Amino acid sequence: MAANSLAPPSFFASKRNKLFIWLSGFFICNALLAEIIGTKIFSLEQWLGIEPAKLFFFGFGPLSFNLTCGALIWPFVFISTDIINEYFGRQGVRRVTMFGTALISYMFLIILLVTQVPPAQFWLDINNTDPAGQPFNIEFAYRAIFRQGMGIIFGSVVAFLLGQFLDAYVFHLIKARTGDKYLWLRATGSTIISQLLDSFVVLFIAFYFFGNWSFNQVLAVGIINYIYKFSMAVLLSPLLYLSHNIIDRYLEEGEVVEQSVS
Repeated sequence: MAANSLAPPSFFASKRNKLFIWLSGFFICNALLAEIIGTKIFSLEQWLGIEPAKLFFFGFGPLSFNLTCGALIWPFVFISTDIINEYFGRQGVRRVTMFGTALISYMFLIILLVTQVPPAQFWLDINNTDPAGQPFNIEFAYRAIFRQGMGIIFGSVVAFLLGQFLDAYVFHLIKARTGDKYLWLRATGSTIISQLLDSFVVLFIAFYFFGNWSFNQVLAVGIINYIYKFSMAVLLSPLLYLSHNIIDRYLEEGEVVEQSVS
């Protein structure tokens, strides 16, 4: 039986292999969740119980921190990227990024399919009113929640790819200069730089090239998004150190941690 198994038992017994599986799963799960929940826009100031920022950039305003819900968990995507970078190198990040991109693309294709199939009439009938008794079109709501414009989908995938690869490159560029010291610098620095690209790429593709936003409007909204992502990258730095310590304890002394995925 063992000879016919798909992988030798030692693969799953290795703590290093199990670590990569867990980190990859966490990374991809958060990336998929961010894409799904990103259709809702929320007010950060209202959530925190503070006054709207009312900022002005490039003649546009007042702008407040109205963000997609996907922004809530994207910082965890980049934290997991930095951890994979630290323990498995750029090759590990490259593999999980390509796999994540493929799964995101697959998810969008399935969503496109299921929003096109005709709904069952009984499903429409039993859901034709809301709790207040008002008319409710559940098919319209279903499509509105799950479907996004092609520009947003394409921009999101491109921004994800570029952001991940830039994050990995900057991470190792800083590490090459500083060695194993200053984990906070290479992790936070790479995230801050990659998020600068990510914040603007998706907006330019979705709303400038495929939409009707002006160049200045894209810059203004992109700055708002980047301020949030920059702040989260700094605030979540302690979480990176905590994760690093937990992983080191898990791997134990003597466990060889290579810098690439074999």
